[in-house]
Amino acid sequence: MKLLISKHQYRRGIYLILFFGILICLVGLGTTGLVDETPPLFAAASRAMTITGDWLTPRVNGLPRFDKPPLVYWFMGMFYALPGNQIWDPLGTWAARLPSALSTLAMMVCLGDVVMRASPKEILLPRRTALVTSLVFALSPLVIIWSRIAVSDALLCSTLGISLILNWRSYVNPGAKSWWVAWIVLGLAVLTKGPVAIALTTIIFTIFGILQKDLVNVLRKISFIKGIFISLLVSLPWYLLELSIEGKPFWDSFFGYHNFQRLTTVVNSHSEPWWFFIALLLITSLPFTPFLIVGIFESMSFLTQRKLTSNENNQSLLNFAGSWIIGVFLLFTLAATKLPSYWLPATPAAALLIGLVATRRRQNDKPQRVAILISLILGLFLIILFLFTPIWVQYIDDPEMPSFGIELIRSRLYLRAAIIFSIFSIISAYIFYHRKFQSFIFLKFPLILLQLFVLLPVVKLADQLRQLPLRQAATLITNVSFENESIAMVGIKKPSLHFYTNKIILFESNDNVALVNLVERLSKEQRQGWEGVGIGSRYSSKSVLIVIDKMTSSYVHWKDLDPITLGEFGVYKVWRIDRKKLQSRYNDLIGSGVKPNWEDPKPERF
Repeated sequence: MKLLISKHQYRRGIYLILFFGILICLVGLGTTGLVDETPPLFAAASRAMTITGDWLTPRVNGLPRFDKPPLVYWFMGMFYALPGNQIWDPLGTWAARLPSALSTLAMMVCLGDVVMRASPKEILLPRRTALVTSLVFALSPLVIIWSRIAVSDALLCSTLGISLILNWRSYVNPGAKSWWVAWIVLGLAVLTKGPVAIALTTIIFTIFGILQKDLVNVLRKISFIKGIFISLLVSLPWYLLELSIEGKPFWDSFFGYHNFQRLTTVVNSHSEPWWFFIALLLITSLPFTPFLIVGIFESMSFLTQRKLTSNENNQSLLNFAGSWIIGVFLLFTLAATKLPSYWLPATPAAALLIGLVATRRRQNDKPQRVAILISLILGLFLIILFLFTPIWVQYIDDPEMPSFGIELIRSRLYLRAAIIFSIFSIISAYIFYHRKFQSFIFLKFPLILLQLFVLLPVVKLADQLRQLPLRQAATLITNVSFENESIAMVGIKKPSLHFYTNKIILFESNDNVALVNLVERLSKEQRQGWEGVGIGSRYSSKSVLIVIDKMTSSYVHWKDLDPITLGEFGVYKVWRIDRKKLQSRYNDLIGSGVKPNWEDPKPERF
């Protein structure tokens, strides 16, 4: 596709996107620890690859982890393998989070590029529209969170999103020599999260073909059949190799549980109403949701009009973004298991719709004016909400950081947020009354300030209250553990304890069955790098280290075991308990009818 602006303007546009992307995605990325519960599992599996040299099967805490394909583990592992990792990345979060942050940065650049090449004629400043679109994406509340978390969702959003945009470019430029690149990138998406990437691509381009009233031609121009073959050629080798080595456990866990079962049944109590993703659509584009709604309606309005040719890039891009939103909505609304992260692949499309609608110039564009008015009202509402933080923050009840509300009030960060949204509201009012929609870009700057001077400090505060105690407990355990002394965590289960100790941790819940399970596992369970042995064996320690939260330690089955308290950190205690005392309590519980269940099949274990 030809540029709509000069090469010099294009380069400046890309440089601006990169500059703001680095501010949003990379500043402060490694200053806080890993957030339980899922990110430490990704980080631990990736680091284990660098230690063991096994880059095929992700393993956590001595067990294979089949829930996601390996691409995100490979990227994280590459950073963990860099020389001096423990020096420049003492918390292990730079290496774990960089794939997510860089994925968001790549998606920002791709969005900016496509807008500077395919803006509608009524948009007079394509470079500014490109920057707006990229920033709308990066500053979505959902993207801000997932671009700084060590999981695979941001990488899926980027690989799938880039693939979709490259395929759309093949549609509007039939015969392009580099059409196959889109399908290679889709293959990487399949290596990131599985066949859902192919399913989404198929659904989205089917809807797009219907909107264009040209379905067969759309699929032909993007070389759909050949493209799927290329994507499978990229992704299938790992799946076949993993299946040949790990066999049925891999098949049952990855395809059976993490794909088919999540689609057809509710997993891990993640059941939500059918309108769940409508709510996410409204929330994750705040405070610019009104522009998104206008864009969706306009993309759908062409169903009743004539057939569009691929050369009509202006409406084609709008239709494509609308199809993208609807495709994600349909697939995950029909799925039984619903999670907020499932909406992340729709956020680039939402950014395109908002950017294209908010920055165009039309005479008497009432939808545009109504949208900016509603954004102004939202800004005023948020000012009031933050000013009244001392009233509502007391209702935040997190047992792992009970003092969060008090510390947040002391920090006065909520006043910063109120000031920033006051600036936002003033700019919104100016745009509304003077109809200066070319100034829409300036609404992004208060949100960047919010990210740097409010959200990052809040995350750091939460890290000090919630995650620092676990790192302190891990340091103590590393320093005081005896040779062959087993380690367990009961009650609250935090995989970061395994990551920061780099030792096998036996995790159990807080009921009496958990104590029975723990005693049996200490004698019988086998994991890679660890094997439970009975009391009295020359390979076993006479004691066990246990990290236990204060609530669990008050339960009757954990009392009168005469533990030695080695340290207390936040809500956690580190105990050393004589294994004979545990065995005696085990005998009492077994005698009272408590039965162990640790050997029962569990789809998710670590």
